[in-house]
Amino acid sequence: MFRTVFLLLFIAIFSTTSRALTLSLEDVPSRVRTHHPALKAARLTVEEARGRQLAGGRLANPTIETSFQNESRVSPRELLLGLEQSFPLTKRLSLEKQLTAQLVTAAELEVLDVERQLITEAQAEAIQVAALNQQHKLREKQIELARELSDFAQSRSEKGEISPLDAMQTRVDVERLQLDVRRLKTEAIRRNGALKPMLGVPAEEPLSITGDLPALVIPTSAPWQQRADYQLAQTEIDAANTDAALARSKRWEDISVGFYTAQEMQDQANGQRERTGFVGFRVSIPLPLWNRNQGEIAEKDARAERQRLEAEALAATITAEADAARHEMQAHAELANEAHNRLLPLVKEQTKQLEEAYSAGQTDLLSLLRARDQRLQIEASTLDAIRDFHLARIRYEAATGATATLP
Repeated sequence: MFRTVFLLLFIAIFSTTSRALTLSLEDVPSRVRTHHPALKAARLTVEEARGRQLAGGRLANPTIETSFQNESRVSPRELLLGLEQSFPLTKRLSLEKQLTAQLVTAAELEVLDVERQLITEAQAEAIQVAALNQQHKLREKQIELARELSDFAQSRSEKGEISPLDAMQTRVDVERLQLDVRRLKTEAIRRNGALKPMLGVPAEEPLSITGDLPALVIPTSAPWQQRADYQLAQTEIDAANTDAALARSKRWEDISVGFYTAQEMQDQANGQRERTGFVGFRVSIPLPLWNRNQGEIAEKDARAERQRLEAEALAATITAEADAARHEMQAHAELANEAHNRLLPLVKEQTKQLEEAYSAGQTDLLSLLRARDQRLQIEASTLDAIRDFHLARIRYEAATGATATLP
């Protein structure tokens, strides 16, 4: 029985440790939204802004005043109670409410912008991993062909039909391709390690990105005004203008209104006690003679102008980023299509003819190896162009604020 329990535990542990998280390229954005630790922390800034909103636009707490004075030769015993409340003469409270609401909106847009940046970063890494996987598959196919050629050359060398040096060269070609595969594996491990924190995957948990790079489809033009940081800049302009209006409203400080009541008691010569009392009303109005809040008003006006100019600069940067990414997509798409549709078929046909000629002893091994190397370089360059297209595509989507996943 103990042996059975131990076996079941071993199987359970092995299955747990060997299970890898498998994601496709389309899964990356949603995984970032739900598992990126930096995004989870950024969302708390919205709660902070909402907490400040609860305190905005409220009256100051009222003040209760009390005093007691004992009887003396010149004054009676007195007990005084008072209640005082401050009220603004301007629209300060409504402006404070408006400002805190705008700051909540700004915090939400800031989180969306962080999300946009993190998704872009994670998608770029995932594209790199997917491209490395395809390059690995390409090298594996080339290794199979190289081994077939090596076996064929070895058999002919043993029969004395070709030089042993040619057979050795084919084995060197196989080893070269295997070394390239190990290099690609090392690079994939590094990229996977960089991608795991972006997806909230523990370092010890395996991660696998499945699927090949999608087809080359240039996205339609999108209005960049929907980008979160541009919307944030517009909201910050509104908030700065509200803050400037709030500074102007503080030129008049709050007035204070108070009610008070007092009871007086004084002993008389006949042994009796005389009781009197009164109720009063008090108003305190500060006069803006020496301080009209000029310094804060000038500061807030300058900040509002700065926010406006920064929004204009951001708009210019966004349009330049989107235009550059779109032209880069077009260039990489043309390069990949030309290599795949025009150049690669010619090289494949040439390689096929050289293989047939080499089998018939009509050409040398060096020409065949050179043709195969050209084919490998073209196929690898085509994959690089497709990878670079999708990297530019991700940058274009980030520039226009579109967080759509890859098709």
